[in-house]
Amino acid sequence: MTFGPHRRKVRSQPLPAEFPGAHSIDEEEVEAAVRLLRSRSLYRYYGLDPRHETDQFEAEFAQYLGVRHVVAVTSGTAALHAALGALRVGPGDEVIVPSYMWVSVIAAVVNLGAIPVLAEIDESFGLDPEDVERRITPRTAGVIAVHMCGAPADVLPLREITRRHSLFLLEDCAQCAGGSIHGQKVGTFGDIAIFSFQTNKNMTVGEAGAIVTNDTQLYDRAVSIQDSGYARDAQGEIVLDDPSAFGWGRGVRLDELRAAVLRVQLRKIDRTIARMRQSKERIAAPLRQHPQIQLRRHADPRGDTSCFLLTIFPDAATARAMNRLLLESGIATFSPTTSNVILADYGMHIYYNIPALVRKVGTDHRGFPWTLKENRLSVYDYAKGVCPRSDDLFERSLLLAIASCLTAEDEEQIMDAFVDALAEVFPTPEIPGNTATRPLLNAVAE
Repeated sequence: MTFGPHRRKVRSQPLPAEFPGAHSIDEEEVEAAVRLLRSRSLYRYYGLDPRHETDQFEAEFAQYLGVRHVVAVTSGTAALHAALGALRVGPGDEVIVPSYMWVSVIAAVVNLGAIPVLAEIDESFGLDPEDVERRITPRTAGVIAVHMCGAPADVLPLREITRRHSLFLLEDCAQCAGGSIHGQKVGTFGDIAIFSFQTNKNMTVGEAGAIVTNDTQLYDRAVSIQDSGYARDAQGEIVLDDPSAFGWGRGVRLDELRAAVLRVQLRKIDRTIARMRQSKERIAAPLRQHPQIQLRRHADPRGDTSCFLLTIFPDAATARAMNRLLLESGIATFSPTTSNVILADYGMHIYYNIPALVRKVGTDHRGFPWTLKENRLSVYDYAKGVCPRSDDLFERSLLLAIASCLTAEDEEQIMDAFVDALAEVFPTPEIPGNTATRPLLNAVAE
């Protein structure tokens, strides 16, 4: 397609990659890693010269969130498995999950022998509370609320529903570290929560995670699962006389090296979020003046970590036209399939893009957990069409990554590309003296 009279290519180089925490890595992280390596003590519970970096990270992250307990683990996926294990999820249970998430959410439920039940999302791109309540059955054990794309889900009504039905509420905060609702950090609303510190996240060490809770029994069980199957006391010694925490460990303890780097990243997270918020607000301001665009609904706009901009268009054809025009204008990182993408094409974040889920692939030759007699009443379909309202949103929504290192020029080029694309997709009739587009263009100039 050739560029029309309203549009020009605004960038010749890819935008910075989204990886928020990675952009803030500097000599502080290097020094932390070197200091730990010089101690020659990389294991968290003992060593030649223990530095207790993991213990200190857990204490500092707990203080940052305003929560009693933190257990650091090797990944967000490990955190999901340990959290659900602490909740004693297993065969015969159903767990309600959103249609928009990451595949690890489904994997953790299935690996523990339970059955995932999909529920619709709404314009917050989090679970629709009304649909969650409709999906509850006598077999429902709990709900996983996923705070997707940097902004909190509408977790307060979900908490009310789960409490009323005596269900657990697990918050997946992997993409929303530092987010909040009315000043309260995500991860502190449910019974238990998980975080990821993978390279895509607001704070990162390449791969790591954490489980957080205010419930001491859940904490002891999570410690048991991440370790060797038993709780630990304040000195880090294994506790063999607490049957309530007995279990089977997964050996997903976080090492001291990554914990040392995470402590530095934690001190930087608010600055990282502030940079993304400033960039996103500047880019979004002119879009709010265009009646054809709907921006994502927020439970609390002030609590958005702003690592992504989600725009909703009237129909799928319009969304795809905008996506194509933005890409032709150079608005993409080195990976145009993840940084400026129609949500329906966003890989295994979308339920029907997960082949193993759609086909109900088991974890063993017997088809576990789908074929278990305990799950015989939990028969669900996972093909496209199961969540029609979500499907419609996926087709009409455009996801744009907001890097934490955008320059003013980067921001202006993104705004220019949006304005040019909007002018082409929504042309204004050529009427002498027509000023219909002037407010949008003025906002961009400002």
